[in-house]
Amino acid sequence: MTKNILISCDHAGFYLKEQIVEYLLKQSHKIIDLGTKNSSSVDYPDYCDILVDKMKNNSNFIGILLCGTGIGMSIAANRHPHIRAALCSDQDLAKLSRQHNDANVLVIGGRTTSLNSAKKIIDIFLSTEFEKGRHTKRLKKIS
Repeated sequence: MTKNILISCDHAGFYLKEQIVEYLLKQSHKIIDLGTKNSSSVDYPDYCDILVDKMKNNSNFIGILLCGTGIGMSIAANRHPHIRAALCSDQDLAKLSRQHNDANVLVIGGRTTSLNSAKKIIDIFLSTEFEKGRHTKRLKKIS
């Protein structure tokens, strides 16, 4: 199923982001690349905020953020009440972040994740649905 995806990164996630965009376009997903557009040093909160602002009124988008480890982007993204960002380093975390937490932003470490691993993580994240049920009550408590 085709997804609407916003993607953004800092300089440390740039090269992996470029490869991910190419991969997702081949799968016919709608991609909006919000930058950065090269590997020159930038501040990750700025590129996080661009994505978060676009998602504010567009709940039909999934977000992908990349920085060196993914930690900074995760912290920055989760400051916003409409964002549930999950830093995922493997397929199990990607699946559970969607099933149990209804994560709407996937965060990947550009310096800590191989392209092959990133593809698998993204595929699981995009294809897994939120289970609702007992998890809905828990999400309301953190909203």
